[in-house]
Amino acid sequence: MASTIIIYAILYAGALVFVIASVVRAVGYARLPLHLRWELYPVPHEEKKRVEHGGSYLETTDWWTKPIHFNLTGELKWMLVEILFLKGLWEFKRKTWYRSYPFHLGLYLLIGAAGLFFLNAFLWLVAPIAWAGGIGTVLHYTYMTMGLIGAGLTIVDAVALLIERLTDEDLKPYTTAGDIFNLAFFAVTVGFLFAGYFLRPAGSLSAVALARGALIFDTSLQIPVLLVAGLVLGALLTAYIPLTHMAHFIAKYFTY
Repeated sequence: MASTIIIYAILYAGALVFVIASVVRAVGYARLPLHLRWELYPVPHEEKKRVEHGGSYLETTDWWTKPIHFNLTGELKWMLVEILFLKGLWEFKRKTWYRSYPFHLGLYLLIGAAGLFFLNAFLWLVAPIAWAGGIGTVLHYTYMTMGLIGAGLTIVDAVALLIERLTDEDLKPYTTAGDIFNLAFFAVTVGFLFAGYFLRPAGSLSAVALARGALIFDTSLQIPVLLVAGLVLGALLTAYIPLTHMAHFIAKYFTY
């Protein structure tokens, strides 16, 4: 059906805009002037003993005559702790961390669930025997569990962050209409996806059938209206994220 093709086109367009915009952002950040060292202290890629007290190789006598050791492990450890656990927010505004971290964790789980979702569909297409042998079942229950938990955390904590933005006197001066819109966009989109899938009519398409249909452009699928709304909103949100300050998921790498 033509309507199904349009839905697939919107999904792929959303993903394409996300990739292109993310690459453009990354290139733009990479071309900006480097930080000055005193803007970064402690510098994560310094040797461990120096990072502990915020020092640098410049402390060493005649440092220019000696080799400089780049601590990649230390840098990656510092970055991952911040990116995965929002360490800075925990240390400086813990009240917000209790809302923001579950929200981000929910997004991570949803991203992981989406990846397994399409992996399951891909295996169904290219290795149906292996898929039927149990791999498909394991993937199904894994992405369903991740998706349910992720959706719950994202919706609840998007609303919690929205309430905090509107009521916290410390945050009000920094809260813009865009911040409110972004949080509402997440809550509404994930809510539609959740409701669209779990309230779909009995006997209608499964999650893996939907993913397979998107991979091979199966126009025979009948997608419930509520789920269509969720999918379209999801595609729009995916395209929208790297076009806004939410592209901090890219920028964080360059801060180190």
